[in-house]
Amino acid sequence: MSETLKKTPLNAAHRALGGKMVDFGGWDMPVQYPAGVIEEHMATRTRAGLFDVSHMGEIWVEGPDAIEFVNGITTNDVTKLVDGQAHYSALTNEHGGVVDDLLVYRFGPDNLLLVVNAGTTEKDWSWITSHRKDEDVTLANASPEYCQIAIQGPKAIGILQQLTETELEPIKYYHFTTGKVDGVEAIISRTGYTGEDGFEVYADAKFAEQLWNKMLETGKDEGILPSGLAARNTLRLESAMSLYGHELGDDISTFEANLGWITKMDKPEFVGKGALAELKTAGLKRKLVGFEMKEPGIARDEFDVYVNDEKVGVVTSGSPAPFLKKNIGLAFVPPEFAKIGQEIRIDVRGKKLLAEIVPTPFYKRPK
Repeated sequence: MSETLKKTPLNAAHRALGGKMVDFGGWDMPVQYPAGVIEEHMATRTRAGLFDVSHMGEIWVEGPDAIEFVNGITTNDVTKLVDGQAHYSALTNEHGGVVDDLLVYRFGPDNLLLVVNAGTTEKDWSWITSHRKDEDVTLANASPEYCQIAIQGPKAIGILQQLTETELEPIKYYHFTTGKVDGVEAIISRTGYTGEDGFEVYADAKFAEQLWNKMLETGKDEGILPSGLAARNTLRLESAMSLYGHELGDDISTFEANLGWITKMDKPEFVGKGALAELKTAGLKRKLVGFEMKEPGIARDEFDVYVNDEKVGVVTSGSPAPFLKKNIGLAFVPPEFAKIGQEIRIDVRGKKLLAEIVPTPFYKRPK
């Protein structure tokens, strides 16, 4: 392993558990553990999975103009958040492309936390600080100070409840509170990237191993499994959640990526709003769709999409879906080919295999 790779505070714990480590955006991360990707995926869908997401970035925005400042650099409407609520949003550039997707947490009218992607933390920090004008805000990149552990799945709430006196049931989806987990001060957030119910726990990095080991120990009888990047990817794909660098990027607008719902065009000026308005008026040239393979074969990222022998698009993410037992994927195609039921062909190693556009998300958890 190159010495230049960054490590989360759980690096030694992953190695002790037999995690297969890979370079993920400059981080030394577990792609899977000995149980394997399918087992980890199924554990999260049916019981509980535990994920190290400490590589994510945490940026604090504090001061009287915190809401105004963040509202001017993100697409969603920060003024609608109440204390203890989070929302999904995006940073967009002057051309309307996505700099990154992120979560915005409101702790108070002058105290917001932005949680950004690991591989883009430095880029996001530069971008955010460069867009500061004369707003009365203090910005702090606190990423190294935190560990973040995601406990996901139908049994997650029962396992985590044993470690905290904070009542978890009343916390609504995309809401959070602060409290102690195994005696450690933490942010307890009902969020995740798996399509399951669950929580993301943020705490001082020095308590990472204590919290991780305690959650695994407490959930042992419930069948919890430590889960790596591969299962995180198949879980988010079944739930049709976008991944930066695949469905999102500097040259992909929120509208093209089906994120119009987080792009509030009726709020005051934000970076990229003009370009997004023009794009909306001119009409989209491509749209993100979900597809299901109709012939044996797996469509992987960057495989070409055809209609009637004409190349029309590209796969952004594709893999087997362990819970659904199908081969699925997401792709960009022109709007005229984006209708449900549209047949497409995907070039899988020289063979143009049949697939069909289907509704997303592919998987929805039972309520």
